[in-house]
Amino acid sequence: MSDKIVVIHQPDFLPYLGFFSRLDKADIYVVFDNVQYVRSSRGWNSRDKIKTKNGEKWITVSTQKAPRETAINKILLSKDERWREDHINLIVQNYKSAPYFHEIMPYLEELYQYQCERMMDFNLKSIYLLMELFDIQVETVTASDLNPVGKNNLLIIDIMKKLNCHKYLSGVGAKDYFVPEPYEQAGIEVIWQDFKHPVYQQQYDGFLPYLSSIDLLFNCGIAESRKIIKEI
Repeated sequence: MSDKIVVIHQPDFLPYLGFFSRLDKADIYVVFDNVQYVRSSRGWNSRDKIKTKNGEKWITVSTQKAPRETAINKILLSKDERWREDHINLIVQNYKSAPYFHEIMPYLEELYQYQCERMMDFNLKSIYLLMELFDIQVETVTASDLNPVGKNNLLIIDIMKKLNCHKYLSGVGAKDYFVPEPYEQAGIEVIWQDFKHPVYQQQYDGFLPYLSSIDLLFNCGIAESRKIIKEI
């Protein structure tokens, strides 16, 4: 088996720094696209947070209604595209005075001009953009292309077997449903991410962690953000 480190995670929208810190330590990123979409009122697949003068605020990608069991790769973007302009206006309103607004905003404007039908494709566009800005190079594989079988832990193990890899880097949130025995039997080493959120200078009063990664970029710029990502 290969010693390559694998991260398996859903293609969320404009993810937070912990996600990119994990990618920076990985050799392969498996886009977990064939699992159930978590609706925006409960999860992160189609939304993330920015900081405003009144605190945190969600920005949510608008999607078409779909049955509850629909996989992420089947979720379609809303035909009403006003959400794109709403996002841009909200970002401009709250980051126009940020130190690196003029450096970062053109990248986001280009992102929101990207046309596609599936939420997954738009989200991946946002992830690839942030990978570029953070200077993260990692091989990307789509889970559905591997045709994995099983559920929960067994699904992850089958993905690892199909990649012929035995080092799985997981976020700590997965501990809630983690069962160690199948991994041990398959010879897969589970490495738990030890993420400590960096504190940096933000706009407005106080510091808010776990925002979309664009907050770091607007406040610190590309060069400094790359250094911060490498250090966490």
